[in-house]
Amino acid sequence: MKEYKGYFVVPAPPEMVYRALTHEATLRLWTGENAEMEEVEGTEFSLWEESITGLNITFEKNHKIVQQWYFGEVKPDSIVTLILHPHKAGTSVELIHTNIPDEYFDNIAGGWKDVYFGSLTAFYQ
Repeated sequence: MKEYKGYFVVPAPPEMVYRALTHEATLRLWTGENAEMEEVEGTEFSLWEESITGLNITFEKNHKIVQQWYFGEVKPDSIVTLILHPHKAGTSVELIHTNIPDEYFDNIAGGWKDVYFGSLTAFYQ
């Protein structure tokens, strides 16, 4: 199992970035794909036509999101923590993704940069 840490700047205030990450309609807008999400701890979610699925663990409005990501039968599940900080250019997002199965690491690390935050940043530009 591996861990990925990343830092991304999104050109929108933390309130807008938080909304984009936690509200189903906004997720659909910036991903261009079907999404299921509720800003309710203990609910399951899916993104990008179910290519990402998991459980919402914690929400701190406009500041922090913690999720458990599933990788099929691989255990333990992966934990994703997103911490939003105000930044002069919008929002600085601190990402910590733990328990990534070795065989998925390169795809996940590239996906965070190119797909996930690449799409979110483009949405606000």
